[in-house]
Amino acid sequence: MLALGGAHDPTDARGAWNAFARHIDRPVGIVVASAHNERRATTVASAPDYETIHDFRGFPAPLYALSYRAHGDADLAARCATLLAAAGLPPRRELSPGLDHGAWVPLAALFPEGDVPIVQLAIEPHRDAAHHLALGRALRPLRDEGVLVLGSGSLTHNLAELDGSVAAPSASPVVAPHVAAFRAWVWGRLAANDVEALVDYQRSAPAAARVHPTDEHWLPFYVALGAIGDARFTAAPVAGGVAFGALAMDAIAFRSA
Repeated sequence: MLALGGAHDPTDARGAWNAFARHIDRPVGIVVASAHNERRATTVASAPDYETIHDFRGFPAPLYALSYRAHGDADLAARCATLLAAAGLPPRRELSPGLDHGAWVPLAALFPEGDVPIVQLAIEPHRDAAHHLALGRALRPLRDEGVLVLGSGSLTHNLAELDGSVAAPSASPVVAPHVAAFRAWVWGRLAANDVEALVDYQRSAPAAARVHPTDEHWLPFYVALGAIGDARFTAAPVAGGVAFGALAMDAIAFRSA
């Protein structure tokens, strides 16, 4: 719903992302790892021009009218493939069918003109957090080349626990205690640069299995975290708020300390 903005997005995540994009150096390209782009093997995809994929059901009609026209970059895709292969993670190359909503929704908020080239890195839900951290670390040199590495998922994602009595999305203080505990743990570990604990979140974090009964929406976080490399880092909030009492909308910007 935040794709529509305005009254549909009281957390103003869309506005926060747009403001963030205006205050960073404009990237020469973007590598996006979306929770809705899943493969069984490491995969890099691009296309001359992307279609907008409306891969969701049961939402207001205006959402299906939205279109984000963007283009890919074959050279950047090749550069990603080279870096991944050098790290022992050789990828498949694909011609992308389009951008899923996990990609185009934040990208449309960040760069609404669609004039920054995009390459897609698939997540692999059968692989763990450490694997996705390694993917991000392999792409670390791209940051020095002016490329933005973007992980698109959700800090908490258990749709069975969404509270329909809470306005959506909502910045309401009505937040499930276990969601609040997980969010606080993540931000605490980020502040401490405790990557080991973050990777071991299934054993270390409170209510991990409850907020992520499956972890495809959490794995993109590790790609973005990995792209900062082994150096100390800062993690700054870009957007926040909780929808339906249980869906954390946090967006995080990583920078070298």
